[in-house]
Amino acid sequence: MYQFYFEKLEVWQNARGLVKSVYSVSRFFPKAEQFGITSQIRRSSMSIASNISEGVSRYTKKDKARFMVLAFGSAMETINHLILAKDLEYLSEQEYINLRKDLQLITNQLNALHKSLT
Repeated sequence: MYQFYFEKLEVWQNARGLVKSVYSVSRFFPKAEQFGITSQIRRSSMSIASNISEGVSRYTKKDKARFMVLAFGSAMETINHLILAKDLEYLSEQEYINLRKDLQLITNQLNALHKSLT
C-alpha cells in the first residue's frame, strides 16, 4: 500500500503514538469530564498529528512552516491539559511524566522541522 510522505515522518509517527497514549489514559477520567477535559485533551493531541500531515502537503515552505507552528501550539495546549489533569488527580505521576517526555520529543522535532523550512 502506498504511504503518503507525512506517514514516513518520525514526528508524525510520534504524534500518532501520543494520540493513542492520550486516549488510553483519558478513558479512565471521570464520566462527568467526557465533554470537558477528556474531549479537550484528545482533540488537542489529535490536532498535533493533523497539522503535521496537512502542513507537509502544502506547496510552499512558508505554508508548511505555518502548520508546524500550529502543531507546536496544539502540543502546548496538550501540555496544559496534562498539567490540569494531573492537578485534578486524573493522571498518575508516571502517566504524566511519560506523556510529557513524549511531548518534549515531539516539540523538539517540530522545532527542527520548522527551522528546516524557514
